[in-house]
Amino acid sequence: MASDIQHRPIYGSTTVPRSSNINHPVASFLRQLQSKAPNHSGQLFGFLAFFISGGILLLLTGITVTTFVLGFIAFLPIIIISSPIWIPLFLLVAGFLSLAGIVFGTGALISWTYRYFKGMHPVGSDQVDYARSRIFNTAAHVKDYAGGYFHGKQKDAAPGA
Repeated sequence: MASDIQHRPIYGSTTVPRSSNINHPVASFLRQLQSKAPNHSGQLFGFLAFFISGGILLLLTGITVTTFVLGFIAFLPIIIISSPIWIPLFLLVAGFLSLAGIVFGTGALISWTYRYFKGMHPVGSDQVDYARSRIFNTAAHVKDYAGGYFHGKQKDAAPGA
């Protein structure tokens, strides 16, 4: 009886007990059954970590929102008193950033165009060349089709001419 207790596997263990007859069909079947059994401990640990970290983030979000609201209430009189300064300052900064963006974009466009026409092959020049050839080919096909169409209509409109 004591030898039976020593060879029984511990519940949830992944080790296979050694027996005196390894090739026994029942032992082989049990080993295959244990190897295919799902192991949910990793999934359980993942859910536990998810809920703990989610709870911590929810707590930090609550603290942040509460601090923001209390700070807004405390500084509201100062914000109202100094609002004649903030609005023009905001417009000035927004205008400066817009102007800087437009100047930067224009400079990049001029630089790309210069490199393209000098044959330096800037990034995207292959797509521009492909689009230009497609537009040219389409225009040529439309011209050929329209030329034949109008030529035929002139004959129909003036059969004696």
